[in-house]
Amino acid sequence: MHVLPAPDVAMPKSSKAKLPKPTTAELDLLRVIWQLGPSTVKDVHQARLHEKPDLPYATVLRLMQVMHGKGLLKRDETERSHVYAAAQAQDQLQTNLLRDLIYKAFAGSGKALVLSALNQHVTAQERAEIRRLLEETSDE
Repeated sequence: MHVLPAPDVAMPKSSKAKLPKPTTAELDLLRVIWQLGPSTVKDVHQARLHEKPDLPYATVLRLMQVMHGKGLLKRDETERSHVYAAAQAQDQLQTNLLRDLIYKAFAGSGKALVLSALNQHVTAQERAEIRRLLEETSDE
């Protein structure tokens, strides 16, 4: 297991530099890295082959190098094979992306986002689970 410093978790908003937004391909690799923890390019490539068998190693390598350059990944160069880790925790990045989506697509209304999701993108089972969670939190 590879060990890198923990992702930046709680910096005050005012001291944060503008964080880069990952592309879809970069998010795919970030999901693997969040699942595996600090990983080599080989580790990430092997994990992605299950979903995308024709994915070249060189593509994963180049994309991870670009992600490092953008500040999405941290890189430990002390070992022969460089070890990469996410620069942000998964929940932090998801929160930032969601905040941006709410602001841009829903005029800053979280309610509009939720209603849109409930009307078009939630199964009956998920809706029942949401209802249960809302009931639990309203009791508190």
